[in-house]
Amino acid sequence: MKPIGEIVSKTCEIPEEDLGRALAIQKEQGGRLGEILVEQKIVLETELLKALSIQFDLDYVPSLPHDINPEFTEKVPIQFLKKYRMVPIETDNDAYIAVNDPLLFQALDDLSMILDWDHDGIKTVVAPASAIFAAINFAYDIGRDSAEQVMQDMHDEDPEIIISEIEDIGDLLDDTSDAPVIKLVNLMFSQAIRAGASDIHIEPFQKRLKVRQRVDGVLYDVLTPPSHIHSALVSRIKIMAKLNIAEKRLPQDGRTEIKVADKNVDVRVSTIPTAFGERVVLRLLDKSSVLLSMSDLGMPEDRFKVFDGLIRSAHGIILVTGPTGSGKTTTLYAALSSINNEDINIITIEDPIEYRLDGVGQVQVNPKIDLTFANGLRSIVRQDPDVILVGEIRDEETARIAIQSALTGHLVFSTLHTNDSASSITRLTDMGVESFLVTSSVHAILAQRLVRMLCNSCKEAYTPDIESLQSIGMNDEMTAGHQLYRDKGCPSCLNTGHHGRRGIFELMVFNDDLRSQILKSQDATAIKNLAVEQGMITLRQDGAQKVLDGLTTIEEVYRVTEQ
Repeated sequence: MKPIGEIVSKTCEIPEEDLGRALAIQKEQGGRLGEILVEQKIVLETELLKALSIQFDLDYVPSLPHDINPEFTEKVPIQFLKKYRMVPIETDNDAYIAVNDPLLFQALDDLSMILDWDHDGIKTVVAPASAIFAAINFAYDIGRDSAEQVMQDMHDEDPEIIISEIEDIGDLLDDTSDAPVIKLVNLMFSQAIRAGASDIHIEPFQKRLKVRQRVDGVLYDVLTPPSHIHSALVSRIKIMAKLNIAEKRLPQDGRTEIKVADKNVDVRVSTIPTAFGERVVLRLLDKSSVLLSMSDLGMPEDRFKVFDGLIRSAHGIILVTGPTGSGKTTTLYAALSSINNEDINIITIEDPIEYRLDGVGQVQVNPKIDLTFANGLRSIVRQDPDVILVGEIRDEETARIAIQSALTGHLVFSTLHTNDSASSITRLTDMGVESFLVTSSVHAILAQRLVRMLCNSCKEAYTPDIESLQSIGMNDEMTAGHQLYRDKGCPSCLNTGHHGRRGIFELMVFNDDLRSQILKSQDATAIKNLAVEQGMITLRQDGAQKVLDGLTTIEEVYRVTEQ
């Protein structure tokens, strides 16, 4: 068997001095040469794995299938597979064990014995650790009892279920608790996260209990547990969020963190008393998700260039507007990430802080100690910032401080809850801000919505009727040469017909004509008409273009842009 150093040196063409440095570290500190080469960033993990596959005469598999038989989950503890970074793969056509370290012979023998597989006859392959962990997590997720099975168990349970307090639940897939209510809560979370849900709703009614998930902005029924478990279900969630389980008459808010497979999820819990019991909404925020870059927002190239220039201004206010759940915060974080560098000081005040940005000072609003947007903003201005992000302008005081900050040389980003860009001006003046302050400080207003994208696996072509086209301002002439699609539904999109969302945008850039109009009148319709005359693309027009591009449906654009 050739030494790993010789193989890696040949396959990766490592300079002799780099190999010598790694060998010196090995001699001084011990350890395996391959791991040292990866730690020193002399080779990549994939390059080392390919070299190991050559050394042990094994196949290298860069990715593993997900349609595997999960029966092994009943025999093998998940902790064993994660510790030794190996997983048995059994599909309709093949069976093998994927390992990340082929030198773990004893663990491989133990796994073969547990599975009752012939070690000499079973194939072994080398695979990246990330692929192995993904396969493990997927198998143990689908291999658990279904929610329906758990609910059947709960029918047989005493309604007065005793719930034990668990301070640290760790990875939900590792939780081996037999308590049906704990298993059901864990299943609710794992299924919601696998579906990409942003919220879970637990809603009690007179004769039934309903659990719904919000996926891509739309609520779907997922479970109908027996009504008698409502109290236990809510109590379990309250325990996780460290809320008062005895208090059922008042609304409560809390939070907890959970881990499902490779995802760390922040859960914000809100309870409110209703006629038939406490209603609970769980907001899920995947902390391990990657922040979008500016180019990933889906903004058309012409508006992207203008907006990218605006966020690099020396001062002024840039507002992003839209209803709750329209992606405003994501857009602002992408903008901050784009301009974030060591030359500027960026400070934010948010409620809540949704993503952690490296190199950015982030302040959490806390009304209990009177740390409001306005009070926090006053303090931030004394921290010598170049760029300030105010999570939301909610009142006149916050608006005035933000405007004053912009007029004194700061670039300010913030959000408003209005239907379109023009009505943001009316909203500011309704708060009590004079129109001349608005025109002198605000540089641009970006209105946006999120539309669901069609599932590429099942979307079907069709010819829409003229009424549907007219609903979003289109006609037959505009669709000439374009193929339009509608949703259908398939297993890959959970039978919704949609997969993922993308923004539609309306960018109003202030110029002298617009400022003059605003000073004359704050009528949103007049302001919008003038902006359109000067070339502004409205939300509905941008949505119509995405329909023509075959990305979404007429009904979806109409749904999110309906006034």
